[in-house]
Amino acid sequence: MSVTTAKGFRAAGVAAGLKSTGAPDLALVLNDGPNDAAAAVFTSNRCKANPVLWSERAIADGRLRSVVLNSGGANCYTGAEGFQITHATAEEVARLSGLSPLDVLVCSTGLIGLGLSKEKMLAGVADATAKLRTEGGPDAAEAIRTTDTVAKQAAITSPGGWSIGGMAKGAGMLAPALATMLVVITTDAQVEPSALDSALRAATRVTFDRLDSDGCQSTNDTVVLLSSGASGVTPDLIEFAAAVTEVCRDLALQLLADAEGADHEIAIEVRGAATEDDALEVGRSVARSNLFKAAIFGQDPNWGRILASVGTTRATFDPADLDVALNGVWVCRKSTPAQAPEGIDLSGRAVSVTIDLKSGPETATVWTNDLTHAYVHENSAYSS
Repeated sequence: MSVTTAKGFRAAGVAAGLKSTGAPDLALVLNDGPNDAAAAVFTSNRCKANPVLWSERAIADGRLRSVVLNSGGANCYTGAEGFQITHATAEEVARLSGLSPLDVLVCSTGLIGLGLSKEKMLAGVADATAKLRTEGGPDAAEAIRTTDTVAKQAAITSPGGWSIGGMAKGAGMLAPALATMLVVITTDAQVEPSALDSALRAATRVTFDRLDSDGCQSTNDTVVLLSSGASGVTPDLIEFAAAVTEVCRDLALQLLADAEGADHEIAIEVRGAATEDDALEVGRSVARSNLFKAAIFGQDPNWGRILASVGTTRATFDPADLDVALNGVWVCRKSTPAQAPEGIDLSGRAVSVTIDLKSGPETATVWTNDLTHAYVHENSAYSS
């Protein structure tokens, strides 16, 4: 179950010396074909890292053969030299694999403003190229970790004879869009770039884009989908898109479960919204409420903080007719106290919040986590 589950892919993860700990910090995924169709989506942050600027150009023709990723430094706001290192990295992957540099997507993650060593990057690329193997997916997933406590991987094999595999990193700065992440998804199904793009955008819209751990958006977010076509099977595109969404959802929930310092994983379902945008705005408002998140950390079913967050949105609703449930207990009906909240058990990791706006047919779920002492501690000392 990894990024090399799909036929036609090899991967590797190595220690290039970018991390002071000596841990693995450079990953390489190579598509051996026969096809090279690809699609990618990137952060909507206007402040983009050098690898994102490069990769937006590389994916423009819908074709890729390789993805190289490093942890140990975001290569963002590192000046002209930082972009040159990104370019040189793509060129070295291309040289060693017989590709064009624009066949290579580059991803980086780590501290913003931290320069990368060109020599270590290129040596790491050479090492990873030499170690590429069809069983190398788990090694690649390990090499892209930063504050992640575990590697994230997922895969699906269709009864129709094709597969999808993937890996992800991310544990903090999880906010739309896309949540702070690097994600590589591979498939051996025969799918053209336009269909890959449609499937990926539809999947990220309802998975990664709905993670909102701490309201902080990264400069480096990248999600890429590569097709080798090695299965020889052209799938039903509706079935294929559903499978891409399933893999993305699996990886997204693994990101949520590993959010920095979190004790609780919170699913905020907004029902009865006039529009999907209304439902999302309400869900995100609650997800970004430090008061609400602190209450969940303290196992305090303080539903008033939920209503207060709903009221800051532009969504259509009657403030005097809102319903709220915590873990299935309807603590608020028609904007007044209902079932007693004292019996709600918030000791488990999974917490559900249901908000009924009673204004229409739309529903959306946003995922977040609680605000803990451990989160504050980890992020207060991140660069040191």
